[in-house]
Amino acid sequence: MTPAEVLDRIERLFAERGGSEYHGEAVTQLQHALQSAYLAEQDGCSAELIASALLHDVGHLLHGHGEDYLARGINDTHEELGARFLAMAFGSVVTEPVRLHVSAKRYLCAARPGYFDMLSPASVRSLELQGGPMTAQEVMEFEANPHFRAAARLREFDDRAKVAGLVTPSFAHFRKYLAKCLKAKSEPEA
Repeated sequence: MTPAEVLDRIERLFAERGGSEYHGEAVTQLQHALQSAYLAEQDGCSAELIASALLHDVGHLLHGHGEDYLARGINDTHEELGARFLAMAFGSVVTEPVRLHVSAKRYLCAARPGYFDMLSPASVRSLELQGGPMTAQEVMEFEANPHFRAAARLREFDDRAKVAGLVTPSFAHFRKYLAKCLKAKSEPEA
């Protein structure tokens, strides 16, 4: 798939599956993605981090576990699936925060007092399936990753992007960030 074809597929995924429930939250998959990107944009983030915020949960739209996977005790590893898919079109500045956003939740729960208490019940349940808060050793290893700060910021947007009725710009508004971040056709695939 070319980067442009991946972008078209992303748009189709959100059009076809974005209306599905976002795991027990009061928003849909699309609303969650738009809210995440909107928060990143409002915070003055780079085009790459806005793109990551918009696309961080695309793996949920790709897997076939169904909407009730959490209730069935399945860790869908959507972050890995999404990052692999996105790597066909975007570089690591976009894909690594996506790949690391679950680890970032584990990190923030361990490294930031009170962060766990801010999580929604669905996020607490998924945290259990994802390994719980990081150990001290895991925190050190995570902080050694050059993308850890971007992943932690993305995670903060992710956790705040669950507001029923919040008005955001449309997917079309954020497409410009995705287009700006696409790999050039001459770049090797990851």
